[in-house]
Amino acid sequence: MNKKQKAKSIISLLKTEYPEVKCALIYSEPHELLIATRLSAQCTDKRVNMVTPDMFRRYPTIKDFAEADISDIEEYIKSCGLYKTKAKDISEMCRMLHEEYNDIVPDTIDELTKLPGVGRKTANLICGDLYGKPAYVCDTHVIRLTNRLGLAEGKDAFGVEKQLVKIIPADESLNFCHRLVWHGRLVCNARKPECDRCCLSELCPTHNSKG
Repeated sequence: MNKKQKAKSIISLLKTEYPEVKCALIYSEPHELLIATRLSAQCTDKRVNMVTPDMFRRYPTIKDFAEADISDIEEYIKSCGLYKTKAKDISEMCRMLHEEYNDIVPDTIDELTKLPGVGRKTANLICGDLYGKPAYVCDTHVIRLTNRLGLAEGKDAFGVEKQLVKIIPADESLNFCHRLVWHGRLVCNARKPECDRCCLSELCPTHNSKG
C-alpha cells in the first residue's frame, strides 16, 4: 500500500469516526477567527474560547482593534501566554487590514502571510474555514499524527504541508486536518496514545512496531 492508498483509507476511517467536524475556535466574524488562531499558538483552543468573547464584545470591528490601546488588548489575553507579542500582532494585523485591505480578511495564503503574526498554518485555516479553499492546516497534532501514521516525515510545518499536498485530495484537505486534530486530542495524544481504541491502529506503523 503506497502513501496515497493509505491516505485514502485513513480519510475513510476518520470520516466514520468523526462524521461532523469543524474548527474548535469560536467566532462569528472573519477577523475573529484570524485573531483567535493567533491566540491559539502555544495555548489551548479551550482557553482561547474563554478569553475571546469579552474581547470581541469590547472591540467588535477590525477598526476597533486597530485603534485600541495595545495594553488594553494585553489585559484581555494575558492567560493565553506570550500575550505581549500576541497583542502587538493583533493590533498591527488589524491596522494593516483596516488601512490596506478595507477591513476585509484576504483569501489567499500569499496575502494573509503578509499580516503580522500570520504564518502558513493560520493562513491555511482562514482559506479553508472562511473561503472553502483547499487547506492543509499543519498544527502540532497534524504533524505528530501524520508522522506516526507514516504519511509524512519531519516536524517542519511547511515541509509536512508539502508532503500532504501530494497524497491528500484537495477537497478532503481541510476536514482531514480537522479530524486529525480531534483524533490527536481525544485518542492519539502526544505522551500516551490510546492505541487500543484507535480506529487507525491497523494502519499505523508506530502502533504495529510495538509488536
